[in-house]
Amino acid sequence: MKLLSVNVGLPRSVDWQGDTVTTGIFKQPLSGPACVRTLNIDGDRQADLTVHGGELKAVYAYPHEHYDFWRGELPDETFDFGAFGENLTTIGLLEADVSPGDTVEIGTAAFRVTVPRLPCYKLGVRFGRLDMVKRFWRSRRCGFYLSVTHEGTITAGDPIRLTKTSAAPGSIADAFVRRSNGG
Repeated sequence: MKLLSVNVGLPRSVDWQGDTVTTGIFKQPLSGPACVRTLNIDGDRQADLTVHGGELKAVYAYPHEHYDFWRGELPDETFDFGAFGENLTTIGLLEADVSPGDTVEIGTAAFRVTVPRLPCYKLGVRFGRLDMVKRFWRSRRCGFYLSVTHEGTITAGDPIRLTKTSAAPGSIADAFVRRSNGG
């Protein structure tokens, strides 16, 4: 398991369907080390703290393995690291591999797996598609949020160490499916 990219971005206002929307979904890869803080990564902010950010959703991880699926779904789209608004683009760490409460160590930082990412309309804003939220739900490729349990420094290329510490039944993938079925 490895960290492929650390992605950050600040909220910006964009035009969407005749309105101005403020979003932090547009992320860019960093070229060097990043400092992980309790509520985010230096250089990153969330626009709507009622649904993103905070202690339980400080950092969003998304598996790079899903990018091939999305290239097939949206062949005209460019999928650079951070395309889904993720802070961490990973490889080898899928939603079925982690449960809420598991711990992850990257660089000198430590994290706790919390919840799956539930899609909001800002995915549609990011991709310029009204159907993106439905596509995301159907894909079951959600990624997951992390809380920061130990501040530190991470860099693209760092190994990811997963410690299965949770007694929680089911994986992040299971939790996402339950939510998509209304549970």
